[in-house]
Amino acid sequence: MKIHFIGIGGIGVSALAKYYLAKGQEISGCDLVASEITDQLRKMGARVRIGTPDPSCVSPDTDMVIHSPAVPKDNLEIRNLKLEIPVLSYPQALGDLTRKHFTITVSGCHGKSTTTAMIGLLLEKAGLDPTVIVGTKIKEFGDSNCKVGKSKYLVIEADEHFSSFLNYSPTIAVVTNIERDHLDFYKNLGNIKKAFKKYISFLPKEGMLVINKDDKHAKTIVPKNRKYGVVWYSTKQAEAKKLALTMQLPGTHNVSNAMAALAVARLLKIPDSVSFSSLSSYKGSWRRFEIFDLKIRNCKLKIVSDYGHHPTEVKVTVEAAREKWPFDPAQGKPEIWLVYQPHQYQRTHYLWKDFVRVLSKLPIQKLILTDIYDVAGREDKAIKTKVSSEKLVKEILNTKYQIPDTLYIPTLLKVESYLKKNLRGGEVVMVMGAGDIYNLTLRLRSGRLTERALKRRIKP
Repeated sequence: MKIHFIGIGGIGVSALAKYYLAKGQEISGCDLVASEITDQLRKMGARVRIGTPDPSCVSPDTDMVIHSPAVPKDNLEIRNLKLEIPVLSYPQALGDLTRKHFTITVSGCHGKSTTTAMIGLLLEKAGLDPTVIVGTKIKEFGDSNCKVGKSKYLVIEADEHFSSFLNYSPTIAVVTNIERDHLDFYKNLGNIKKAFKKYISFLPKEGMLVINKDDKHAKTIVPKNRKYGVVWYSTKQAEAKKLALTMQLPGTHNVSNAMAALAVARLLKIPDSVSFSSLSSYKGSWRRFEIFDLKIRNCKLKIVSDYGHHPTEVKVTVEAAREKWPFDPAQGKPEIWLVYQPHQYQRTHYLWKDFVRVLSKLPIQKLILTDIYDVAGREDKAIKTKVSSEKLVKEILNTKYQIPDTLYIPTLLKVESYLKKNLRGGEVVMVMGAGDIYNLTLRLRSGRLTERALKRRIKP
């Protein structure tokens, strides 16, 4: 079978491409930019074209086309296809897989990737050999976002954006939390809740909902009259205290993610001894509180690379860092510097007040905001003229909570230059955002990347 992927460098689409490569299918694909992921796919045997859309790169004998939800409807490669070739979005194609497996879906506005990884690794340690498709790279799976198993179990990250998760058929559905996000699509919290209610309504009679009892919005979506079972989890459980002492990932939010994984494990009759061992040994994944030791001008410091891009994610991640590295007033160390790249003009616009409130009260010594990451095809021209990181910094500086040294530095190259000139050693530098800011971490670590390499990215 020949399958062509449009937007093959995306973190989700690429996982599905890897799945079908492992199944022996002939894979081709295209993307606008080269990345580590497209390079990896080529090494695995996929034929990948980089550049603007070109209908000629879809072979006439292609059996199926799968595209990223971010690909516009007028994409040339889709528009010029023969009508008899099935064209599916990534969520639709993944949905087909969920109907062929005992599927565990992990949804929620925050913590999806980490919880999916935890569940996947836990099932692997228990000998259940699951297939796992997740929106990050897992070290234990060979730095891949896909692990292909031979059992009936499929563990996937179920994204709520564009209502993608409504394509899936779970046997166990996890909801980590619900909050205002993706307001360019949903418009308000009420619509987000409606989508989650519909998502859990797909559970079969023998299905189970695993849901966060600590989240005020998640609690409201569970109907009184339901055909499926419900398991609640909470960081107030005794098991959470044990996990907090043994886990390698800091922060209450990560304990909550682990409690969700533990609840799923118990439904599958996995012994607690296996679960606690797996969760306690989990070291995290790509761009999820990823820690690197670094030396700049003979000064030792730490870099924390993180994908967080919502105000709540920024808040809990920074608080987790401060928990891990407490500030000593006597020594004035360790200082935490946050370099944050806001993701999407529309998100920044709709959550403006939340960003101002959170960023102005963080327990850190320095805040650097870069220009907003422009998400191609998902921006509103009118909104782009209204918001900017420069305006955000000015408003933060006008609050009574203003943290010291709040700076606007537009580009990653200029941020790199500033850091190299001003770091003195002992600092914890947090590099956060869902855009291409991870390239700053790569550049600081290697010191050898070119400006062209800095522009290569893995699409969010």
